[in-house]
Amino acid sequence: MEKFIINGGKILSGKVKISGAKNSTLKLMAASILADGKTTLRNVPGIEDVNTMVDVLRTLGTSVKVDTKNKVIEIDPKGIDCYEAPYELVRKMRASILVAGPLLSKFGEVRVAVPGGCNIGSRQIDLHLKGFEEMGAKYFVEHGYINCHIKRDKNGTGLSGNIINLDFPSRGATENIIMAACLASGETIINNAAREPEISDLTSFLNSMGAEIQGSGTDHIVINGVANLNGTDYEVMPDSIEAGTFMTVAGLCGDKIEIENARWKNLEVFYLKLKEIGVNISIIDENNIRIDRSQKAYKPVNISTLPFPGFPTDLQPIITVLLTITPGISIVTENVFENRFMYVDELNRMGANIKIDGHRAVIKGVGKLSGAPVRSFDLRAGAAMVLAGLAAEGSTEVSDINHIRRGYEDFEEKLRGIGADIRKIN
Repeated sequence: MEKFIINGGKILSGKVKISGAKNSTLKLMAASILADGKTTLRNVPGIEDVNTMVDVLRTLGTSVKVDTKNKVIEIDPKGIDCYEAPYELVRKMRASILVAGPLLSKFGEVRVAVPGGCNIGSRQIDLHLKGFEEMGAKYFVEHGYINCHIKRDKNGTGLSGNIINLDFPSRGATENIIMAACLASGETIINNAAREPEISDLTSFLNSMGAEIQGSGTDHIVINGVANLNGTDYEVMPDSIEAGTFMTVAGLCGDKIEIENARWKNLEVFYLKLKEIGVNISIIDENNIRIDRSQKAYKPVNISTLPFPGFPTDLQPIITVLLTITPGISIVTENVFENRFMYVDELNRMGANIKIDGHRAVIKGVGKLSGAPVRSFDLRAGAAMVLAGLAAEGSTEVSDINHIRRGYEDFEEKLRGIGADIRKIN
């Protein structure tokens, strides 16, 4: 089993370039199923979740060519002859459920295993299925699989546009319903839609294929169904969560770090919280940020995670590491996933002082962290353990780093590029 060994306490400086967004790439790969021709995706990150989605698409019969060196993937769905995403793949990555909307919309049926992914809480797919049902689909769950189909008619697969009111602004449900609606007859309106930048990237991608989608970035999205979609050539947006991770690295132990290809406006609430703590951030332009060593003591803050444009839950474990060495008492409230504090015991083993009270973490800042063997429980918690190791005195061993590889491209190489002492061992 691979591990990271980190010798902490180094002062870091240099430049880091942010990769393409994991949470966008996976959706664009799934949406490529809708096209009648070949799609080319650029700025694709070299991460395990992308590899898993490649396997999912190939299982369906899709032709996928991966150019790792140039970060390009070509997807041709014309060979699709299977509508099932099997458990052995879906259990690895929850985003696999997003092939359901495209398959249902284009072929009228789909069978997909109930998804797995990070163990950070129950993430029910009821909203996805409710949206499909309101567009005319029927479904049942049996033996761990979701079976969904629609009655075919002479005009197509038979999905019909409708007004869909989401109980919660679920990103996954919004994306799946958008994709399903692209080839449906008539108009689909999604109210209380999720507003994440990755959804705007998805709708821009679909519109470049010939879809007719309006209202992206708002909670009211309108999709006019079209007869068919064409292949396209599209560049994936930068990864906001990776950008936020390296912004926190810089706040923890940076001297002068420039973060390139970071759209800071997609992280505005996070950016403002770092500023409130006292991190010295300068905006170079809309895609580049510089963080210099702060001359002031950091201050405690209160944080509550919420769907976009609120504070992102994926960055909650990341910023908590910074708060462990920030003087005073900070409170972090997790409103999205109930199990997102599983990493706290690991930080406490490194000398942090964090107490959990329901869905709140009460953090009393300590002077320093000490290196220790720790585990990576999920993707973002794993990154948090690495950040804690960078800030700690002595050596830290982070195990189960397969979680980290799901979402961070060349993580240790980028950290070494700015002066970190981190290496991988088997």
